[in-house]
Amino acid sequence: MHDKIWYKLSRVIIKAGKMPFPVTDTLIELLQNIVTEEQAKFIIKVYNRKPNMNLDEIKKKSDLDDDTLLKMLDKLQYNGIIVGTQSESTGITVYRLQPPFPGMFEFQLMRPGEGEREKKLARLFDTMFREMGKLTSNIYESLIPQYKNFPPIDRVIPVEKEVDSESEIILAKDDVKRIIDKYDDIAVALCYCRHEKDLIDEPCEIDAPRTNCFLFGKTAKFCIEKNFAKSITKDEALKVLREAEDAGLVHKAFHIHQDSERDLEAICNCCNCCCGVFQLFNKGVTPFYTISNYLAEVNDDACIGCGTCVEKCPMHTIALEDGLVVVREENCIGCGVCAHHCPEGAIHLKNVGPRHVFIPPKKIKVG
Repeated sequence: MHDKIWYKLSRVIIKAGKMPFPVTDTLIELLQNIVTEEQAKFIIKVYNRKPNMNLDEIKKKSDLDDDTLLKMLDKLQYNGIIVGTQSESTGITVYRLQPPFPGMFEFQLMRPGEGEREKKLARLFDTMFREMGKLTSNIYESLIPQYKNFPPIDRVIPVEKEVDSESEIILAKDDVKRIIDKYDDIAVALCYCRHEKDLIDEPCEIDAPRTNCFLFGKTAKFCIEKNFAKSITKDEALKVLREAEDAGLVHKAFHIHQDSERDLEAICNCCNCCCGVFQLFNKGVTPFYTISNYLAEVNDDACIGCGTCVEKCPMHTIALEDGLVVVREENCIGCGVCAHHCPEGAIHLKNVGPRHVFIPPKKIKVG
């Protein structure tokens, strides 16, 4: 009966997200270190049908009295298992169960801490992702095409000053300054991805800044209230974003319910070696699937073939051939990192979007 509870909990939590996860011993052990058995039973009972509910809906499914129920929800929110935010249309608080990724991974590693619990969780997440890479490899031909049926996890926002001045004016949703200006509530948090890598003794290869993940609107309010992040001004946010650009990081935008037409929930500043999305791709778990409006374009006359862009490109999609830079456009995510760091100003971003960039992961060897 005890094992059955954790199996059921795993199924309920996986169904809360859009990414397919297998129920493994590692996932179960991970949940046992995050959720108590009492909380597990509550989640199974209440969230077995849908991951988003308001308080009245939860009360109908729960057998707890009002005071105990509110304490349960508060504890689950503080622990990053449920996120409670106000609906934009009704103003009613909706309590959303978090899937393993994106979701629990971020909230479990968003707060600073280097104790044994944090190290254990980081190791379990790392093990889970590696195991998923092996499972993906076993059914690669049938699984990878299915990912095209899921929405892209994120959207790439370019370094806007690197956009070609002769192309269209940068789109409002791709302009970092205008994005920041749109929101009154902005929070900054510890980068959970680089924190995970620090905890498993695989620190960031470029030693990127650690506190530069942004949350906006109702998600920012929740994270500030529950001590996952701290409030930050618009000027402070822009300063952090500029530091991220100079470090060679990619601005990646996450929208509510992974719907690029809805408001932003977060902007992460990502390196290839630590970012969770990059990790899943590099470990052979999932394709790299994103939305971008731009492509890198090279001015051959200005290019001196120094190779800086080859080194900086997070997708390894730039090469030097006969002393000239060649961009494989099908793998270019239009981030602008190459253009920002080109010492000769020989690369710019061209507006060609919107485009879905779908890059299958390499099939890893099993055994």
